[in-house]
Amino acid sequence: MGKIISLILSCFILFSCNQEKPKAKSMHTHDHKHHGIDHHSFSKPEEAVSKHLSLMLKANFDTKKLSGSVTHTIKNQGADHIIFDIKNLNIQAVKISNGSTEKEVKHSIGTEESHIGNSLSVPIDKDTKLVTIEYSTTDGASAVDWLEPIQTTDKKKPFLFTQGQAILTRTWIPCQDSPGIRVTYDATIEVPKDLMAVMSAENPQTRNENGVYHFVMNQAIPPYLIALAIGDLVFKPIGKRTGIYAEPSMVDKAVYEFADMEKMLEAAEELYGPYLWEQYDVIVLPASFPFGGMENPRLTFATPTILAGDRSLTALIAHELAHSWSGNLVTNATWDDFWLNEGFTVYFERRIMEALYGEEYVKMLTQLGIQDLQNEINDLGSNSADTHLKLSLQNRDPDDGMTDIAYEKGCLFLMAMEEQIGRAKFDQFLKKYFSDHKFQTLTTEEFISYVKKELIEPEKMDIDLDAWIYSPGLPKNHPTVVSNKFDLVESYLNKHLGNSDWNKEGTKDWSTHEWLHFIRAIPTDLSIDKAQKLDQVFGFSKSGNSEIIAAWLETSIGNGYYKEISQELEGFLVSVGRRKFLTPLYKALKTQGDLALAKEIYEKARPNYHAVSTQTMDALLK
Repeated sequence: MGKIISLILSCFILFSCNQEKPKAKSMHTHDHKHHGIDHHSFSKPEEAVSKHLSLMLKANFDTKKLSGSVTHTIKNQGADHIIFDIKNLNIQAVKISNGSTEKEVKHSIGTEESHIGNSLSVPIDKDTKLVTIEYSTTDGASAVDWLEPIQTTDKKKPFLFTQGQAILTRTWIPCQDSPGIRVTYDATIEVPKDLMAVMSAENPQTRNENGVYHFVMNQAIPPYLIALAIGDLVFKPIGKRTGIYAEPSMVDKAVYEFADMEKMLEAAEELYGPYLWEQYDVIVLPASFPFGGMENPRLTFATPTILAGDRSLTALIAHELAHSWSGNLVTNATWDDFWLNEGFTVYFERRIMEALYGEEYVKMLTQLGIQDLQNEINDLGSNSADTHLKLSLQNRDPDDGMTDIAYEKGCLFLMAMEEQIGRAKFDQFLKKYFSDHKFQTLTTEEFISYVKKELIEPEKMDIDLDAWIYSPGLPKNHPTVVSNKFDLVESYLNKHLGNSDWNKEGTKDWSTHEWLHFIRAIPTDLSIDKAQKLDQVFGFSKSGNSEIIAAWLETSIGNGYYKEISQELEGFLVSVGRRKFLTPLYKALKTQGDLALAKEIYEKARPNYHAVSTQTMDALLK
């Protein structure tokens, strides 16, 4: 996928790339005629569609290229061509087969379109069953991050990972790259013998001797969830269906941090039905990974920034696990419907966290999430169409839609329904929703029809769907959450702010969430002397918790207290590639009028970032 939610938990916060936002439509003018068309794919699945793909690839770390072939098993519905999506790929040959005889055919590549790449059109006939495309990746494969040993955690061996969401799989596999199309897949990947390959599929748990790995994914998934990682990896189990892949120096830390993974899986099943993917593992990637986590089925890709040492940031794992139902099992049909993936997942994640850690814990997460949402609405503009749940991303990068709106406004919408009819009935509805739509894709309009039929009409619910889905900002009667622990944090802050007589006694049992609320509540006009005193007492700028240091650095830049901690600021920005942290910090420097420092740090840091992050930072700092 893979914009994240409360500063703590989230998965994948993705900020807009300074592009002009479309004007908000009036709430009654939405066009339902073409709601299922994916404007971000050239494919025409109603004419000819891929149902299964077989990858045969070799990873060459010297040339930084993946090369080989993909064979699509297709269903032809009367077309004379099948169309795939490609971007920055070197296509060498295309062959078609009826299952017994194969022949090479003349393919054509369409004109490149910004954001979405090119169409690859292949002539087929009524007997064509297989289309094989021989190809290699290029330097422009935005999905693929090739890391030198120095960029990894252990600094010994190179590493590769892919990030497909939203439309980057087409930069490493010629495919019909739309979330509305589901495929099964198998793969044979050849890697250097001292490395191991894993995918979003059935995975090996030990390294083999020949460096050739075979993978099978029998459940149909959208192409953005096809994922590959290659590195110096080891596996350790946590429970009977859960485990960790990581570099050797990280694996024990991760096993400790994510000790509750099996319990999370059991809590999720208790809520919304069986886990249908057999195994749930997490791979901890090097620091250049641009997101908190990516919900690749069977194998969540995760940032090392959630290894806080005290299990305080594991809501992210609950979030990615929840995607096994919302997003992976029931998928948004287009990127305009992104909230169907993320709003449900945030709601579900918090239900998992409540089952494990209690109601007050989740109130803190939710309150932080609402703060993020209100900041996002302020940034986008309270009348912006980008604050609708149903988006309009035609002619734009779908990445623009991956903001806190989908996550937090989507979650609040579900909370509003739960408040009206009660938790028991709402849980029953969600369980049925996941079961009725498993391994299917859904548009917002199809969801509306379903929710009216199953919930709103039978329960005589009074909820303004237009206000939630097709209107900007937040409906006035949206759910609110008050955390008692956050009230205590605020009274502590107000008591000590005037005299700077910070008494650590009052804070000794605070969680990461309380510290985040504390830092966010610090006034923007705090003097440099007072900021320095705070930092000396609590050691924020030297914190080993990435959430805390990121929040503190952002607050410090806003207060003008950042030249004093410029080494810590630069160290953090150079060593972390998670876009959720990078965007606010570079943006704060720019707002503070210190674009020169932002650019100076970025020049050093840029080689360590994934293309997803550099695209955003390039636009922000240009």
